[in-house]
Amino acid sequence: MFTGVLVGAVVAPIGLFAAGWIVTSGAANTAAKESAQAAIVERLTPICASQFPQDASRGDQLAKLRSLSQWDRPEFVAESGWATMPGGSSADTIVANECARRLAELEK
Repeated sequence: MFTGVLVGAVVAPIGLFAAGWIVTSGAANTAAKESAQAAIVERLTPICASQFPQDASRGDQLAKLRSLSQWDRPEFVAESGWATMPGGSSADTIVANECARRLAELEK
């Protein structure tokens, strides 16, 4: 009987964690941070994309953006100022990355 209780005390928590019925605070914090970052990117990327058409040299800029590798595009978008939010002083790199992806797909 004692062996069954001991095995149950060890196996039950493993099963509950594996099934996702119990979540540690670390896992919850990580999930919350990822969700918050995704929401920020989803809200700010359209602002970045809407700042692009206001650039007087947007045709040349778009051609240059497309000529860059996908790894260099976010830096180009950040340096252009499109990923800097109104009232902000610098670009968010994750927003610049998503904005570069969306801009590169424009007018294809």
